Amino acid sequence: MTAMNVGFVGLGAMGRGMAANLVRAGHAVQVWNRSPEPVAELVAMGASRADGLEAVFTNDVVISILSDDAAVESVLLNPRLLGGATATVHVNMATVSVELADRAAALHAEHGLGYLSAPVMGRSEVAAAGKLNIVAAGDGALIDHVEPLFAAMGQRTWRMGDTPHQANLVKIAGNFLIACAIESVAEACALAESRGIRSTELVDLMTNTIFPGVIYSGYGSMVAERRYEPAGFRLALGLKDVSLALTAGAGANVPLPFGSVLRDSFVDAIAHGDADLDWAAVAEVIRRRAGLAEGGS
Repeated sequence: MTAMNVGFVGLGAMGRGMAANLVRAGHAVQVWNRSPEPVAELVAMGASRADGLEAVFTNDVVISILSDDAAVESVLLNPRLLGGATATVHVNMATVSVELADRAAALHAEHGLGYLSAPVMGRSEVAAAGKLNIVAAGDGALIDHVEPLFAAMGQRTWRMGDTPHQANLVKIAGNFLIACAIESVAEACALAESRGIRSTELVDLMTNTIFPGVIYSGYGSMVAERRYEPAGFRLALGLKDVSLALTAGAGANVPLPFGSVLRDSFVDAIAHGDADLDWAAVAEVIRRRAGLAEGGS
């Protein structure tokens, strides 16, 4: 493997482990961070300390992972900084908005600097272990160029398109799914506990029965492929069972706010003639609300 010169910006909980793995892989890593302690830690491992952001952008590849839009805007989207850069590409691995990704890509292009979005999936311990899943989008040749770096930080690179914001949208969608899962599990556990059932037993049952395949894999593919026939469980029955859950919750003074949203979606679906489709067809309600074309995929 040929060692690469890498400037790394952002040594928070995620960045620290990611930069450390680049050092261990034999790359020449120059680090910059607002607080000095993580910098000293990485220097002790073999990285070098950058005197400033201008120095970081003289490396072949710049990798950054900051907390949010505001941090990226204030630290990195400086025309003077980008105008003086000699780097080939800046890889922004932060979870930022689509709008910020578009502005960043345009500003980099104005200064002849490549720009990739590559947010990561995984917690800090996963980053430290080099097992992240990296969601990348942008110029394919640039992704090829930095793939050895991705390989040092993660277990797989998922290419999501030629426009950088596509990777950000995928990451945002993934986090949205996680948030929804947390909400739904919390509501289900509260409902169980209201009737004297231990939530740990409920979760143990679900994660060892329906969740490994039927929910996240089976229904996920049905929604993605818009494949709702034949109906394994009719949408009308889905409305019945959601209504039963809401009734049980009301009887025990347990609010199920997401359940109310689901009930309205099922009613919407039935009003549009989908009562006899598989209950995964509730996804079509979201498609209609989003104004997606009927023939889209």
